[in-house]
Amino acid sequence: MSDIDSSSPRRRIAKTLPLPDCVALVLQGGGALGSFQAGVFEALAQAEVEIDWVAGISIGAVNAAIIAGNPPERRVERLRAFWELLTSGLPSFPIFPDERLREFLHEWSAGAVIAQGVPGFFRPRVLPPTFASPGSCEALSFYDSTPLKDTLDSLIDWDLANEGPIRLSVGAVEVRTGNFRYFDSRTDRIDARHIMASGALPPGLPPVDIDGVMYWDGGLVSNTPLTHVMEHQDAAMLVFQVDLFSATAESPRTMMDVMNREKEIRYSSRTRQVTNEQLKLRQEREAIRRVLAKLPKALCEDPDVVALKAQAAELPVALVHLIHRANAWEGGSRDFEFSQRTMREHWQAGRDGIERTLAQSQVVAANIVDGRTAAFDLTRR
Repeated sequence: MSDIDSSSPRRRIAKTLPLPDCVALVLQGGGALGSFQAGVFEALAQAEVEIDWVAGISIGAVNAAIIAGNPPERRVERLRAFWELLTSGLPSFPIFPDERLREFLHEWSAGAVIAQGVPGFFRPRVLPPTFASPGSCEALSFYDSTPLKDTLDSLIDWDLANEGPIRLSVGAVEVRTGNFRYFDSRTDRIDARHIMASGALPPGLPPVDIDGVMYWDGGLVSNTPLTHVMEHQDAAMLVFQVDLFSATAESPRTMMDVMNREKEIRYSSRTRQVTNEQLKLRQEREAIRRVLAKLPKALCEDPDVVALKAQAAELPVALVHLIHRANAWEGGSRDFEFSQRTMREHWQAGRDGIERTLAQSQVVAANIVDGRTAAFDLTRR
């Protein structure tokens, strides 16, 4: 029997897809590129794809909290308010046909962010860290991130984020131990501190104290929360994994290309590795189940066989990749270039990615209905 049974009261149908019991949105870190994720969510909402679980790292954690912490009719509105605020400090430049000029403006905008910070997110410290008291937040970062707390509190209903219909998970790293930690609304009470901790990338932003433990950006260990989602899967699942850095690209030709490519490899390789490892584990478990099915009946009740069956059991997952592929003029500073023009282009690119994916939704739908595990990237050009 398929995992999407027409007689099941839990059966759900979006405009273009049958939906399993759990639909997860997995959001990678990537700073200013995060508006791509907002566009993805807007297009999913318009396609009536209901999200049950949203997990994020860094800027992905911010988008995730805004989604989980608002009622359905306000989620896109609140995402847009957040991104309009962050990009309000820079003008919306006109589009220039020359890519070198566009790249120059892009880098100029990033330079302005370094100098003045980002409204509602972070601001430069009055004194350099070297003049601050050792051990203080002022000594541990170049920017003050307290504006982000006020922004999050104004946009998010924390009761809804913790007790509402969407499960929320965000990842951060303990500064002292280097251990990765997920905060999950099923087990933790999440507030602005947890979201800020997930995005506290040093040395720009300070660590965040949560109950006496200092945390940094989760992207230092893994830039994707996919492992947490798949290891805690408790139902047939459709996962939209939104990556802000592409693992593959052309070889660099300029120093700006080198900076760009280095950042892509650093932040995308873990995502690719996690995906490959998870799918490999599932293939191995599937092979074990096939072998166990061939055992004679007399062996089926053997305790070792029973234990192995339990270890090999799993639920199907359809993993859909949505990857931001940079424009030629986007260099190594793309993750902190908060101009309005670029934000809106990234937002639209996220929408386009979902629209191209759903245009081929029959490929994903077949796997969901048949209860098979598979990964898809339907936006590759």
